[in-house]
Amino acid sequence: MKNFTKPKLTGLLFLFPFIAALFVSVIGFAQTSTLAGRIIDERTNVPLAGATIQIKGSTHKVVTNDKGEFTFITAQHLPLTYIVSYVGYQTIEAIQDGPGLFTITLVQANNKLKDIVVVGYGTQSRKNLASAVSSVNTSQIEDVPAASIDQLLQGKAAGVLASANSPVPGTGIFLRVRGSTSINATNDPLYVVDGVFINNRSLQSVSTGGQVTNPLADLNPADIESIEILKDANATAIYGSRGANGVVVITTKHGKLNNKAKVNIGYYYGSSSARKFWKTLAGPEEGILQNETWLNDGKPYATRPFRPVAEGGLGLPEEQPTNDRIGIIFQDAPTHNIDISTTGGDTKTSFYIGGNYYDQEAIVKPDAFKRYSVRVNLDHQLRESAKIGFSIDGVKTDRIKSPNNNVPYGAVNGALYTPAYLPLFNPDGSYARPSLFENPYAAIREVNFTDIGARFTGNGFGEFTIVKGLKFRTSWSIDFNESKEDNFYSSKTYVGQAPTNGSATSAITRNLTLINEQLLTYNKTFNGVHLLSLTAGNTIQKERFEITSVTGIGFPTDEFSKIASAAIQTGTSSSSDAGLVSYFSRVNYILNNKYSIDINFRADASSRFGKDHRWGYFPAAGVSWRAGQEDFVRALGIFTDLKFRASYGSTGNQNGIPDFAAKGLWSGGNNYQDVSGTAPNQLANPDLRWETTKQADIGIDAGFLANRITVGFDFYRKYTTNLLLQLPIASQTGYNNIFANAGEMSNEGYELNINADLCQYKNFTWSFNLNVATNKNKIQKLPAPIIKTGVIILQEGSPLYSFYLHKQFGVDPQTGNVLFDDLNKDGNVTDADLQILGNAWPKYFGGLTNEFTVFKNFDVQASLYYSLGNDVWNNTRYRMGHGGSRNGVFAMLKEELGRWQKTGDITDVPRLTVAGNNAAIIPSRFLEDGSFVRLRNLSVGYSIPKSLLNRWSITTLRLYFSATNLFTLTKYKGVDPEVNVSNGDQNILGYDQAIAPQPRTLQVGFNIAF
Repeated sequence: MKNFTKPKLTGLLFLFPFIAALFVSVIGFAQTSTLAGRIIDERTNVPLAGATIQIKGSTHKVVTNDKGEFTFITAQHLPLTYIVSYVGYQTIEAIQDGPGLFTITLVQANNKLKDIVVVGYGTQSRKNLASAVSSVNTSQIEDVPAASIDQLLQGKAAGVLASANSPVPGTGIFLRVRGSTSINATNDPLYVVDGVFINNRSLQSVSTGGQVTNPLADLNPADIESIEILKDANATAIYGSRGANGVVVITTKHGKLNNKAKVNIGYYYGSSSARKFWKTLAGPEEGILQNETWLNDGKPYATRPFRPVAEGGLGLPEEQPTNDRIGIIFQDAPTHNIDISTTGGDTKTSFYIGGNYYDQEAIVKPDAFKRYSVRVNLDHQLRESAKIGFSIDGVKTDRIKSPNNNVPYGAVNGALYTPAYLPLFNPDGSYARPSLFENPYAAIREVNFTDIGARFTGNGFGEFTIVKGLKFRTSWSIDFNESKEDNFYSSKTYVGQAPTNGSATSAITRNLTLINEQLLTYNKTFNGVHLLSLTAGNTIQKERFEITSVTGIGFPTDEFSKIASAAIQTGTSSSSDAGLVSYFSRVNYILNNKYSIDINFRADASSRFGKDHRWGYFPAAGVSWRAGQEDFVRALGIFTDLKFRASYGSTGNQNGIPDFAAKGLWSGGNNYQDVSGTAPNQLANPDLRWETTKQADIGIDAGFLANRITVGFDFYRKYTTNLLLQLPIASQTGYNNIFANAGEMSNEGYELNINADLCQYKNFTWSFNLNVATNKNKIQKLPAPIIKTGVIILQEGSPLYSFYLHKQFGVDPQTGNVLFDDLNKDGNVTDADLQILGNAWPKYFGGLTNEFTVFKNFDVQASLYYSLGNDVWNNTRYRMGHGGSRNGVFAMLKEELGRWQKTGDITDVPRLTVAGNNAAIIPSRFLEDGSFVRLRNLSVGYSIPKSLLNRWSITTLRLYFSATNLFTLTKYKGVDPEVNVSNGDQNILGYDQAIAPQPRTLQVGFNIAF
């Protein structure tokens, strides 16, 4: 090795150029300008970390730190024009005249045409987007108390119909994106959370008689950063078999590089109560009407049921008690929610860690829902060309459930349908069960029904830059969901009474989904006018579903509730597997920032179909033209932005049918004389294939007044072929039905979305969003009419959820009998006179949200949700007011007091009788207009001024009050027009069957960050 000696003077000559360059740099630096300041939110004074500052005409940029501060050194001299931008805020230009610190305030933007939108396997600029995509403003849903994300979408996106099934927390919701496309396959959209396909299949296996659990309640809404709803085929086709019903893309919160760690804490307490109760008859009124029915039927006065006890009767009507059963089952139900999260990052690693505890009791006893969740999102920059990360979400849920809807042993049925004069307790103090229904006290106290769930979702990825613009990403995802259900009906209950002497069921259900994806993307700009983006990838998915259940009856006493103590024990178990292999690609080309074209293609192979029909191919294309960039449009001086777009494509559906739907199946357990045996239980259909939906969309996006007003309009048409149906077949085959492709269906509608910043003053702002949508659904082809639930029919030429009834014209003033429409004019009222008289689809639906800020520190938000023109079958009212035919078994509603009693009475309530058409035929008077307008949420918040928080190093502190479902405007006679029956049958919308109302909730809470 050479020895290095002290350099000689001649050697320094070689360093002269470098010394001179350094000298010049120093001199130049001395003549530079320095900009220093901070950037804050104009309304809340919250510092904005990650905002970008750029001197106009220069490419050099700086980014604010976690305190919103920045320092910008430039060789340009003052005054300077600088540009400040931040995602979700209006970009500003300003002039700095002199040196010194200064503060820049940014105003939140409602301009959706400039947002970056998350789409399938990437992001796109909304201004060049050729697809129909709705973005949900998460700030509008953060104060709404809801257990699941789907409940928060109500009224927030055009074309998304969201209707709650029940007030029970953690249960499902009826949600459709641009209508229903299937009959037996699922109509639910696909939910994608940070690239993980969330399985929203309910794991409930022990029936409650109605509402089922909702797997989406496992996701904590506070973890959500953004929600995009992909609606047209161009946006959803890249998801292929998963995209027929729309896609909800959810991005959770992630940390940012070079940001000091922050801690956020949120808490709210809410109290929920029923807004309205059923109006049932008091005991004396029941007695009067039952006696009247007795006499109208021609029975002797002397044997009327309500006569003196000395004569063998129940006592005179006026002597009857009124036992309030409805009040027993309802309560003021508390809700507690705690969210704690921290986020931040250094030069290479960013993180988000969030925890949640959610505890909500139902307004109907004894239902309740608890959730414990932890989410960890971590991203690490290995080097400039390589990045890795993972997202993990662990959830535990505890549910207390009870029978509901159309079951005689449920609390609601027992409280609602039992006549008021009947006793609650027998003379010996035991629960009285004097009619068909359960004693409400027994339903609450003597039934133990728990459901403990555990869920783990995770996604790990690696992203590598191969060459400039070309990236490769690989990811592995898991979604594991488990439910353990245990129920026990004591010997004091309807189900567990003698001779059963107690009944119990225990079940464990598991669903495991594994996904591996590879993704290759290439982005390149040519000559500043051609932007090309290429995407290609493949997916491999494996899904396994398994269930094990055990039942037992005959327990020694009610203290022994485990199945091991039962005299008779039976068990069953089953499992199924499904696989999916997919290849997909997308080409996006943009010319001159004006014209764009998207081409998408996906091929899916599913194990659920016949071996010759496993592959489905789903192409789509979309184009857009930013006409607002053309000189002739600018010359008009009307539009800030104007874009026309159109798309067409196809998507598939295979979800919701059994994993082995195409195969011939045999089952064990068919034993004979203690010898095991097997038997066929499903007929094979090797021709079973994909259900396919083709969709066309035409849209316009426009901005006015510097985009303070933006308008979006879409017209779409969807047509579905090869409907997946479970068709009945001749019993001579030895089978009852077979899965087949039969039928076609269409959906057509339009969507209008308006965003406006009406006022933007320093101390007062007002913005609103209005969305309006309509959807016309029609069954185009069907092998034969299918009757559902007695009054709902599936028939060619009519929509899903069509109501098939005898039309009632009124009541004959002379006789008090119902006047029915004799459709075929044969003089008799028979099944031939049944007709479709309405359907559950609304003619118009949507939402209106207003947001205000007052004196910067106060914020107010009011959200309305509406559904207009939809019909609801009030089966509750039918059972409790159908001509007295159920007197003594079902309680009656107050409206029966307006019945026909004498000649000349004008009413639509017929005379009370159990004979004739008044009782034998279901009349249309119980089909009601279910239109409503509901104040979904009203919240008022106050942000403590920053100047008061600095001493405690608190960034923000917001206190708020919120009210949910504060009022509802409707003509509907039931307790709530927002009703659906869910009993494993997706096709019962607008069916009211002993469903309690959506609760009114008042809550107070705070959010603090430091």
